[in-house]
Amino acid sequence: MAKEFTNQYYLETAPIKKAIAHLSIPMMIGMSVGTIYNVINAYFIGLLHNTSMLTAITLGLPIFTVLMAVGNVLGVGGGTFVTRLAGQKETEKGKRIAGYAFYGSLIAGILLALVAFLAINPITRLLGADAATFDYTRIYVITLFAGGFTIVLNFALEQLVRSGGASKESMYGIFISTALSLIFDPLFILVLNWHVAGAALGMIVANMGSAMYYIYFLEKKSEHLRGFLRYFKISFKDKLEIYKIGVSELFQAAFIIVTTLLLNNFSMEYGDSVVAGFGVALRIVQVPEFLSMGLFLGLIPLFAFSFASKNLARLHSGIKYAFVYIGSISILFVGLVYLFRKNIIHLFSNDPSVLSVGTTILVAMLISALFNGFTGLFTSIFQSTGQGIATGVMSITQGVLYIPMLIALHYFFGLQGVIWSMTVTEVIMSIMGLTLFIIFNKKLKNTSNDEEPQGSIASPSV
Repeated sequence: MAKEFTNQYYLETAPIKKAIAHLSIPMMIGMSVGTIYNVINAYFIGLLHNTSMLTAITLGLPIFTVLMAVGNVLGVGGGTFVTRLAGQKETEKGKRIAGYAFYGSLIAGILLALVAFLAINPITRLLGADAATFDYTRIYVITLFAGGFTIVLNFALEQLVRSGGASKESMYGIFISTALSLIFDPLFILVLNWHVAGAALGMIVANMGSAMYYIYFLEKKSEHLRGFLRYFKISFKDKLEIYKIGVSELFQAAFIIVTTLLLNNFSMEYGDSVVAGFGVALRIVQVPEFLSMGLFLGLIPLFAFSFASKNLARLHSGIKYAFVYIGSISILFVGLVYLFRKNIIHLFSNDPSVLSVGTTILVAMLISALFNGFTGLFTSIFQSTGQGIATGVMSITQGVLYIPMLIALHYFFGLQGVIWSMTVTEVIMSIMGLTLFIIFNKKLKNTSNDEEPQGSIASPSV
């Protein structure tokens, strides 16, 4: 019976609904709590009633995206590789992969900071800051980069923790970062009056706290990765295996940054209130989006383990239930946020212009959220099963599609075109993801016809 309490049991033999609950519910709770973490900065900055400061931390969002993406290059690429190795019973090799991801994250974060210090003014201008927001944005960005290695490391380590099915421990790390934000953000922003610098410092402290917890868990408690800190060097072939999946995170982040910069610059044509409205709406809509994200991110280890161990019936079953659950979550929570949209937006700003445009932006983003969960699920399936081409296509196409969509809709419809451009793009991306998944599913069917899946029974195809 002791086996029932191991993460290996949930990945390998537990009834599929029980496995999904074990792997995804903690992630959903953690991601939901994480939405609090993501709005804390905006909330406390909003209490200063300074729209320029609120705009500055919105303009700085691409920097956080860069740091997160670099961590996920090694975390997602390395984490899914570690899970596939566990499915093939190669745990020692998995430790070497994890060690490389850890030290690579530290080095990458430090190098990014050095580059940023040398080019801070051009970076600030590139983010779309104007005369009113330039100084605030510059301070926020340079502070964030200074401690950015903690963010890179935290995101890489979280993926490694989840690679072994330790969803609860991943959730605990998110709890730690959120609790630290609740303590240090008001201290830095309001008490010490460090405003935007305090917001960045609060984020750095929060990520450092959760990263330290993840290091402790992986080194002392992990079923497969204890002792990973002793390793750094891996083969060139193994690096390729990491980067062929992980680089999609960088591509996706690059396009997110480009599109965010375009969005910021188009939005600035209509004033600070529009940029602030986008920032507020983006943080609110993360509630339903992060619930779906928690579900499919929690299932990546299950998909990877089942695929690597050739238990294709279990893989099919997990994907089928993921579709059903994500659809239900999206409809329920998007509906709830929509009903209380005006009250929720009012929590972040008293500026009438921000409230007005923010409500319209929120409606567009909520519609996007209905499709976003499925797009993320498709990408997670491709990542977990090592489908480098499909993963890359999903990551690259979103940016390639959104950029001309934003420009064209802005040209023809002005501000309304800017607001609805992401919604149109998200619908098209869901259709593309479904098409690629159908192709992948046909390959799985052919594989299951050629060889009997290990330890499985027939299961309805997805």
